[in-house]
Amino acid sequence: MLMHETMVAESLLAAISAEAAKQNAKPVGAKISCGMLNALNDEILCFAFEAIAKGTACEGLKLEVEHKPMQGRCKKCGEIFDFEVTCPNCRKCGSENFELLPDAPLLLEEIELKTE
Repeated sequence: MLMHETMVAESLLAAISAEAAKQNAKPVGAKISCGMLNALNDEILCFAFEAIAKGTACEGLKLEVEHKPMQGRCKKCGEIFDFEVTCPNCRKCGSENFELLPDAPLLLEEIELKTE
């Protein structure tokens, strides 16, 4: 288990648990998002979360990870566009001259809660 994913899992567990307690509900699902360049391994993160959630209100929670695409800004026309590494051309003008924009941050997008 990698330290980065374990620390992220611990932070997620704390945030999800706090919100569930505030709402007096059981957390059953959560969705996070991060950029494609983020050094986050989904499989290891889910494994780490499952391990540290044992015996807590979050045990059994389904964690979903969404990767946001990389983005660039065309230096020719100014268009901001999503791109794949295999095809980094501007969708508007076709130029290959672009700057890479900062990667999307790691965000806790939603928490699914079940009230009894």
